[in-house]
Amino acid sequence: MSSKLAKMEFRRSRVRKALKAAGKLRPRLSVFRSAKNIYAQVIDDQKGVTLAAASTLEEGFKKGGKTGADKSAAEAIGKLVAERAVKAGVESVVFDRGAYLYHGRVKALAEAAREGGLKF
Repeated sequence: MSSKLAKMEFRRSRVRKALKAAGKLRPRLSVFRSAKNIYAQVIDDQKGVTLAAASTLEEGFKKGGKTGADKSAAEAIGKLVAERAVKAGVESVVFDRGAYLYHGRVKALAEAAREGGLKF
């Protein structure tokens, strides 16, 4: 039987393969969630650079006394990364959920990014 990590890597690679076929010219909005925090990056794979990033570990977020492990934190990070991406000149992205289901914190981040001005 495969380990949990190996299964996650398989799911992540399957999702990335579909994204590369669908959005060759668009940057991708990549999400990583841990038990305590959530991170989001807008990555240009053609150039290999990160255009915008946000996480619950940032100083402004930590001062609020919030936890990074709930939907409200994911919504705040989604709006923040969308604001930074639009400021960097990115309007359309491909959503990379990684190995995670489109549910809960990942869904909240995606919907907040859409409200913030990103199209995907």
